[in-house]
Amino acid sequence: MKFIIRAMCLSALLTVTCWAQQVSLDRVAVIVDQGVILESEIEKLIAEVKRSAQSESQELPSDRVLRTQAIERLILKNLQMQRAERMGIQVSDPQLEQTIANIAQNQNLTVAQLRQGVAQEGLSYDDYRESVREELIVGEVRRANVRRRIYITPQEVDSLLEVMNEQGAEQAEYNLGHILIGLPSEPSEEEVEEARSRATKVLQLLRDGSDFTKIAITSSSGSNALEGGNMGWLNINSMPTLFAEAVQGKDEGELIGPIRSGAGFHILKIKETRGIEKVTVEEVNARHILITPSIILSEDKARERLEKFRQQVINDEADFAELAKEHSEDPGSALKGGNLGWADPTMYVPAFQKALSNLEPGEYSQPIRSTHGWHLIQLQDRRFDDATEKRKEDKARQLIFSRKFKEETETWLREMRDAAYIEVL
Repeated sequence: MKFIIRAMCLSALLTVTCWAQQVSLDRVAVIVDQGVILESEIEKLIAEVKRSAQSESQELPSDRVLRTQAIERLILKNLQMQRAERMGIQVSDPQLEQTIANIAQNQNLTVAQLRQGVAQEGLSYDDYRESVREELIVGEVRRANVRRRIYITPQEVDSLLEVMNEQGAEQAEYNLGHILIGLPSEPSEEEVEEARSRATKVLQLLRDGSDFTKIAITSSSGSNALEGGNMGWLNINSMPTLFAEAVQGKDEGELIGPIRSGAGFHILKIKETRGIEKVTVEEVNARHILITPSIILSEDKARERLEKFRQQVINDEADFAELAKEHSEDPGSALKGGNLGWADPTMYVPAFQKALSNLEPGEYSQPIRSTHGWHLIQLQDRRFDDATEKRKEDKARQLIFSRKFKEETETWLREMRDAAYIEVL
């Protein structure tokens, strides 16, 4: 009996000792407002930094400096996670898995291969998942708190656009074809008019499909006539000012002229361009009738009603606009006869967008179901618009926003840290 009691006491003592050792490994190292940083978290972060530095053959400072930096990073992360909890920001498991799948896809890997790579780096996949979750949460907290601190003035956008346009002009290059209908040094009015007429006829021949090279060899007075009028690649700033002004904003294949100079009348052809960004977007002009199913109106009845409307407008028994005004449940378009105006089709919900993509101008869709209800759609017209300037403006605004976001994030983190209770134990 004494032996049993002694063994039990020894076992309890060992358990307490092991528990004490475990606690000592995970002791609280820093108090951060309502949260804590454990010693094991600091050691884990330092180990990750050392492992990364070793794989890239980088030199590191002393362990003391590393520890100070690791603590500082963990303090900021802890404060942001506390803020996320107060704001109710969470990342669900499906969201997390989708993000990890996107990470793998961006690296041309499957999720299984990504998981294998994480293991080869000596990391637990569960730890990796949670680190990705924390990054997503921290990113959302920063966006929510920093975005409202940023204000971009129209003057800032205009100034950056001016710089971007200057840089774009410096990079823009054109492969030009050139035909010169020459004039004598002191031409008479008759000679000028004759040369103008010849240039106009040459331009018309080219527009009718004649070969530029042959016409240049036959008709051009330029120095590069025997080369088929080929001027080669010219930077926008290195070509004659007259030509530079004429080609800007023009597309590949365009014919330009006749342009008058002291030498005569010039005809240019833009064979190719490079270093030039040109963005074209599709826009659609559509109208629709929306019927929303309810307790009173079933899904089938809503669809059947629109099928009836479709047949009526096709048979000229009813007017689409009048039907929309009377029956459509879209308050934004019903009073306009269902007209949605010109818009980028990507702004519509997927089902609506897909239906539009399958229609020709004037055609009516079959009733289609979207998240809003049942739609009868008519595509009225389709056009392609030059969105180059709009895209440049968006890019300028995004660049300014990114710069300000980084600056304001640093300020926000510093303010949050200064206002927090921090105690390093």
